[in-house]
Amino acid sequence: MKVNPYLNFDGNAEEAFRFYKSIFGGEFISHMKMSDAPDTDKLPENEKNRTMHISLPIGNNTILMASDILPSVGHKLNAGNNNYISIHPESREEADRLFNGLSAGGDIEMPMEDQFWGDYFGAFTDKFGVMWMVNFNPDF
Repeated sequence: MKVNPYLNFDGNAEEAFRFYKSIFGGEFISHMKMSDAPDTDKLPENEKNRTMHISLPIGNNTILMASDILPSVGHKLNAGNNNYISIHPESREEADRLFNGLSAGGDIEMPMEDQFWGDYFGAFTDKFGVMWMVNFNPDF
């Protein structure tokens, strides 16, 4: 089984994913706008260009996915602290690169430091409100 994080945004999913692509590299697997779906003539003009689905590989077996909400159909984005994306790079250098890149413009909760449980770890909320953990453990 694979588990892939799926995020919701309020009109800036494409901007967020272009930022993530600049850090992780790679290419989008898919990127569909709301206007690509059937019956989009019923959507307000300001929602037709929102992202219906976007996906970006960020590791060997992990795809980061997202869409924008549609306020016109009652969607409401409720950002909270109940979810993190936890990434596990293969080196301290890669951990630092990812942490520094993704946290730019965001709020650092815990800077990258060696932790008592053995990991080199840091946590932050990025400039889009997405919460991340970066864990490097040389034994794994």
